[in-house]
Amino acid sequence: MIEPLLYNDSDPGKQGWSLPERGRVPGNFEKNFPAGLRREKAPRLPEVTEPEVVRHFTRLSQKNFSIDTHFYPLGSCTMKYNPKVHESAASIPGFRELHPYTAAEDAQGILQLMFELEKLLSEITGMHDFSLQSAAGAHGEFCGMMLVRAWHESRGDRQRNVVLVPDSSHGTNPASAALYGFKVVEVKSNARGRVDLQKLKQLVDQHTACIMLTNPNTLGLFEEDILKVTRLIHDRGALAYYDGANMNALLGIARPGDMGFDIVHLNLHKTFTTPHGGGGPGAGPVGVTKSLAPFLPIPRVNYDNDRKQYFLNFKGKTPVGRLKAFYGNVGMLVRAYVYIRMLGAEGLKRVSEDAVINANYLKRKLSEVFHDPFGGFCMHEFVLSSRAIGDGKDIHALDIGKRLLDYGFHAPTVHFPLIVPDALMIEPTETESKETLDKFILAMRAIAEEIRNCPEMVKEAPHTLPVRRLDDVRAAREPRVNYFDKKQSDKALHV
Repeated sequence: MIEPLLYNDSDPGKQGWSLPERGRVPGNFEKNFPAGLRREKAPRLPEVTEPEVVRHFTRLSQKNFSIDTHFYPLGSCTMKYNPKVHESAASIPGFRELHPYTAAEDAQGILQLMFELEKLLSEITGMHDFSLQSAAGAHGEFCGMMLVRAWHESRGDRQRNVVLVPDSSHGTNPASAALYGFKVVEVKSNARGRVDLQKLKQLVDQHTACIMLTNPNTLGLFEEDILKVTRLIHDRGALAYYDGANMNALLGIARPGDMGFDIVHLNLHKTFTTPHGGGGPGAGPVGVTKSLAPFLPIPRVNYDNDRKQYFLNFKGKTPVGRLKAFYGNVGMLVRAYVYIRMLGAEGLKRVSEDAVINANYLKRKLSEVFHDPFGGFCMHEFVLSSRAIGDGKDIHALDIGKRLLDYGFHAPTVHFPLIVPDALMIEPTETESKETLDKFILAMRAIAEEIRNCPEMVKEAPHTLPVRRLDDVRAAREPRVNYFDKKQSDKALHV
């Protein structure tokens, strides 16, 4: 969107760009470009100078919340600070400018990095092998569902068409399973927020293909019966799939492979350095046990001992085939590799220890004001409810999230998971200081006081941002992506 301010700076004849002669569009452009994709008339863009353009976009950037400027307690998203050394590593010309069709002998650096990253992730998770192809967590889930079906069909077990998903799961879990043609069945949680083992026993049968679990779960609680769960699943001939979205709680402490999981996906852009809030690419590598390794997608990164060279091996006979045209989001792989190598085993463990300590500190302080539906200790995140404090005042979790923006904090995840009414899902991560957490606690307590004494202040928030309260439902259904100044209809700007 172009602001009226930029349009008002417009003056015929101003120019904020220049192109070398060879960069101009060739004269036969109209002949080579399909008529249906060409504009009938030129766009009515503002005519401004380069400084005015720079200042415009700089102003826009300063209006945004970002992990570099604000605390982002976005539950389950692991919005940790992104060390800039990782950006520097990903910008090394040999990585940044490498063409995907580069011959293997000229791409030994990146192939070695990917080969070693697979081994590091295998060690961290307790898996036998990894594929780095998946472009994001949901893509990794989809790959996992492909592996589940391929494994069962290789055994002639074609009747397994059901995927079990806890009622506290991430929304992508049932979506990925359904997208690949599985029937999704919900598993209820018990009063303590964990998988109800007795209800699970009633659901697992000869049609069960797998169970998809996040551990710790989306409530921030560790599944204490996890060994019983995976043993039950295996005894009935099914597989256990681990959603690694919450792996930030377990680094160097516990491994999905040791819990009995057969397939794991990891969100490298969450646990291993680069928060996804910027809208950039993700990475969702998939790890498997030894029996499932032959089913991983091709190509695989291998090492030729005779030639002393890394290469992409396309000779596998996996029914999964190839997931992407090229091998994953390589820039994300570089960042994750640097993150792991810089921290080492002890550093990774400290990451999770600090994340868990921060979350429990926040939970203890905030549960004095907001309702804690499950009590006890949490892992890296926790869920509180604002239902009690907002009851009778028509104040909900969304209103609290909007009011937090006025205090300089990004909102936590609100109204999720759905099994907690007016849920506030908070994850501080390990990179936030006690001082930042204390400021957040003061802000949350101040909002609680406003709900009691001045509910309209919360209900009408935000008050200090460039954009006030939006109609979220209408914005989603009727998006307006163009700026149109009705007062200057003859100069209306459409981009």
